[in-house]
Amino acid sequence: MLPIVGFTLLCLCCWASFYFILCFFNGHRSYEWNCRLVTLMHGMVAICITAYVGYVDGPWPFKEPGTKNTPLQISALVISLGYFLFDMAWCLYFHTEGLVMLAHHTMTILGIIMTLWLGESGIESCAVLFGSEITNPLLQTRWFLKQTGRYETPLGDAVDVLFVLLFVVMRIFVGGTMLYCELISPRPLFLIKCGGVAMYALSWAFMVDIVGFVMRRSKRWHQERNQRRRAAAKKD
Repeated sequence: MLPIVGFTLLCLCCWASFYFILCFFNGHRSYEWNCRLVTLMHGMVAICITAYVGYVDGPWPFKEPGTKNTPLQISALVISLGYFLFDMAWCLYFHTEGLVMLAHHTMTILGIIMTLWLGESGIESCAVLFGSEITNPLLQTRWFLKQTGRYETPLGDAVDVLFVLLFVVMRIFVGGTMLYCELISPRPLFLIKCGGVAMYALSWAFMVDIVGFVMRRSKRWHQERNQRRRAAAKKD
């Protein structure tokens, strides 16, 4: 376990160093801008590694949950653990996130630590990371578009639609299927199953916010369409 602790601290230092380097060379941008660049980088790294773990290295998480952790699974989890420790500290220091996001970070950190400590169910944790991070680049792109005044454009609309679709498919449907496979399998420990239920419940908490966002966004699109129709009618 000591090598894992050391690797985690090394990853934490690497993510923090990357952030400070961005702040130094990108000083004209805000602290949040640079932190979100770190978040974007972690999202892409986590997606690539966990996709390889699930689709190439194996085992398949839907059929073989509760298996012993492999070195690659441990590496993927430790890299993400270092990031989430950094981001949790950043969010607490700058007070930028609400309770739901802080709960997400806390549960993710505890879930990864538990998986590493028990030495099993790494494949499920990697699958959860993949499902969680697959929407991350779109979420960060949405924020950057807002900051640069390009959000109210067709590109912003496309990012929103793709984000919602990916979230519903990956976090609700695929996540629900994996949770079902986890619960009916006799192999995973009860503690792991409880963690899976908690993470899935958190996905639904995010889903409630997304439903509200979709309703507001749809209302705005409907109003804009009516305005264009009225403008066209006046010209005729």
